[in-house]
Amino acid sequence: MVKLNRLALIVGKLLVRWLNRQLFGRPVLILSLSKNWPIHQLDVKNAFLFGTLKETVYMHQALGFRDPKHPDHVCLLRKSLYDLKQAPRAWYRRFADYVTSLGFTNSKSDNSLFIYQQDGHMAYILLYVDDIILTASTHSLRLSIMAHLASEFAMKDLGPLNYFLGIAVTRHTGGLFLSQRKYAEEIIERAGMSSCKPSSTPVDTKPKVSATSGAPYKDPTHYRNLAGALQYLTFTRPDISYAVQQVCLHMHAPRDAHMQALKRIIRYIQGTLTLGLHLYPSPISDLVSYTDADWGGCPDTRRSTSSYCVFLGDNLISWSSKRQPILSRSSAEAEYRGVANIVSESCWLRNLLLERHCPIRKATLVYCDNVSAIYLSGNPVQHQRTKHIEMDILFVREKVARGQVRVLHVPSRHQIADIITKGLPLVLFEDFRDSLSVRTPPASTEGV
Repeated sequence: MVKLNRLALIVGKLLVRWLNRQLFGRPVLILSLSKNWPIHQLDVKNAFLFGTLKETVYMHQALGFRDPKHPDHVCLLRKSLYDLKQAPRAWYRRFADYVTSLGFTNSKSDNSLFIYQQDGHMAYILLYVDDIILTASTHSLRLSIMAHLASEFAMKDLGPLNYFLGIAVTRHTGGLFLSQRKYAEEIIERAGMSSCKPSSTPVDTKPKVSATSGAPYKDPTHYRNLAGALQYLTFTRPDISYAVQQVCLHMHAPRDAHMQALKRIIRYIQGTLTLGLHLYPSPISDLVSYTDADWGGCPDTRRSTSSYCVFLGDNLISWSSKRQPILSRSSAEAEYRGVANIVSESCWLRNLLLERHCPIRKATLVYCDNVSAIYLSGNPVQHQRTKHIEMDILFVREKVARGQVRVLHVPSRHQIADIITKGLPLVLFEDFRDSLSVRTPPASTEGV
């Protein structure tokens, strides 16, 4: 049982890290919106069967297809098969090699992205296993790419992007609306709470629940399944990121109090099923971020929770709520570690946009509500009390000195990152939720 708990904890942490890094192609969607490019979805039939193996792999003869003369012989595989652990990598290598021959280059910041630029024309391909998003600057270029892909693989054109990886994408006159309503309804049904009373917020403003509060929950597997499902829902619902992060901290040993917190999230989702993430056409010339930290908030370890949200133009592009790996000795240290995290994220985003030939020439604005952390970002004097966070200080200062980052003060009342750092009163929570562009779907017009 102990080994299973540890395995679940490790898998949960890896999933959180993967979710934090994956952006579901939001940069591509935002760039396509800003340039008014059409976005198409493609599907590859039996994708793993296209992979070519470059290593020696043998398999037993399949049942019903054994050679009666040589029943003990084995098969030497040349192509990958489903359930073969090499199959995903072999398929990805085959696809990458082919699109590279068409003139695409593989992004160094995001391995699932392929970029095409020739003679003033551009195109992006996002590959998620056998699902593909394709957008191009011209209609003829898009058709040409689709024809080449169809000649090499068994492709199916699903038309304009509308449903991808469980996320419904609705295009309207004002932009795109991303929603996981169907997935949220499945979570509620799985939890057996279809008739539950809705909650106005996903988490209360009381102190955090300890890891030892209450009796152990009777069905830890059920708890882990629900917590893991909620993690994927944060792709379009950043308003529940903090609450989900808190319940995921206890996946290894959930208790009744933790299950009550998880049920509150589900009751909140029940009352906000229509909400989703809006993306709008906007200039893509600047990155603006907000960062905050809840110093010593964990009642068991006294570690701080740091969070950030990043806007590309008017659109939310990245967000995170995560407990810091080490203990901070002051609120300034906790806040500064949060600043260092967002500076690192903004550097990655700037490199990603540079590869897509959309460089950000302005400095990234980082808004923080801690004055001491702001002073540390620009003060070249090394104080005795800051030696223990020297690496983070030097990292941020270097970016500030190069003009790539500006750390500015924002009043706590306008600190948007608070919504993914701590529990908030209803009025403030709804205000910040709207600032994240988490809203109801656009009104539909009859005949549209």
